[in-house]
Amino acid sequence: MPRSQPPYTEEFRRQMVELVRAGQSPKALAKKYGPSGPSIRTWVRQAEQEEGVRADELIAAERDELKRLRKENRQLREEREILRKATVFFAAETDQK
Repeated sequence: MPRSQPPYTEEFRRQMVELVRAGQSPKALAKKYGPSGPSIRTWVRQAEQEEGVRADELIAAERDELKRLRKENRQLREEREILRKATVFFAAETDQK
């Protein structure tokens, strides 16, 4: 289902984060500019993560690397399983001769 409005630009999000850091509440900004309060709080949290202020969550680069490593790990496990089955097959074939 299409969105009713296009997503907010990065510049707009940065401005909202700066306004929150300057002391304005997300709720007041939501009434004045349109995005919801929880969205603004999410943008602030994401900005803190990217800047390293919040150490409790992964930054985008770490999430991307983790996703890539999990995919690579899954592929390697599948390849290992294929090789194991091939070894069993050829060992059984060799024993028959």
